[in-house]
Amino acid sequence: MSAQVSRAAIVWAIVRKDLREYSRERFFVVITVISIVIYGVAFWLMPSSVDESFAVGIHQTGMDEIFAAAMDDQGVGIELVQFESVAALEAALGMGGAEPEQPLAIGLAFPADFLQRVAAGQQTTVRVYVDANVPVELRGAMESFVREIAYALSGNPLPVADPDREVIVLGEDRVGAQVPFREKIRPLFAFLALIIETFALSSLVATEIQARTVTAVLVSPTRVSDFLAAKGLLGTGMAFAQAVLLLLIIGSFANQPFILLAAVLLGAVLVTGCGLIAGAAGKDFIETLFYGMAFMIPLMIPAIAVLFPGSAAAWVQVLPSYGLVQAVVQSSAYNAGWLEVLPHLGLALGWCVIAFAAGLVILKRRVETL
Repeated sequence: MSAQVSRAAIVWAIVRKDLREYSRERFFVVITVISIVIYGVAFWLMPSSVDESFAVGIHQTGMDEIFAAAMDDQGVGIELVQFESVAALEAALGMGGAEPEQPLAIGLAFPADFLQRVAAGQQTTVRVYVDANVPVELRGAMESFVREIAYALSGNPLPVADPDREVIVLGEDRVGAQVPFREKIRPLFAFLALIIETFALSSLVATEIQARTVTAVLVSPTRVSDFLAAKGLLGTGMAFAQAVLLLLIIGSFANQPFILLAAVLLGAVLVTGCGLIAGAAGKDFIETLFYGMAFMIPLMIPAIAVLFPGSAAAWVQVLPSYGLVQAVVQSSAYNAGWLEVLPHLGLALGWCVIAFAAGLVILKRRVETL
């Protein structure tokens, strides 16, 4: 009598079979390698720092102390670049024939007799140069800046009372602590890596169902539970391994590596559940791809929302991937600890349980009907 085969050995045998079948799918293998290379190169080509100030070119005569005092009142964020002549200022603004070494987008040209005319109460003109890409709010700020200097020099008060201001920042105030764009894009790259393996898993499941390979597998001592466990382990393992490899390439484990690993593992479980649903529901490659995109596009929205300032909308915060994205950003970019990211990981864990359980139930019903 032959010895009884353990359930773990059966599950591992199915996983090895699926890995061999996956390795024969050259399309997904090539796409996986190319995507990792492209994401890694694109990440390191992005700027590694954030400049929170903007430069303003100035041509003026005899007003150094006035501008120094004005800049103290304005605070940080504005850097004044002095020019000896209007021609030099215009050249730096790109108005000359040659390309400037340090191009500017904003310039202020004060006439030589500005002080005398303002003191005498006479009309004078200050040229404000602005690039077409400069926001309207910044243009208005420069005009107000010139107007305030003129009022201060003339000794006349502003025509309106200066009200008390209470500034309320919606969301977390990151002024002075901004992170580079590439630090924010890490979650998007991680999800793109997870998605590729999800499509591979859904394609593998759909192929086995269409070819009725699963019925041949279930003729052996394999149970439906063994088949489902193998698919879940395979999808989670492939997605987790690829995402971790990509995050290693882009240097994401400098801060809180264990939090990042936990978030990536939950993300792998989440997309595996979606992949099982797509693979079980799709009847051919196109339909499987359609179902996969229907799941993955909403999951990518929180990762894209991180790239923009401000708080995410309420409907974005209820998406399954929102907690994962916040955990990745907070831990890798801002070095947040477990206490800060625990609510996000808890929310993500709940969605992972729902998605993975739904994927197993739908795949089980589809297998039992073959």
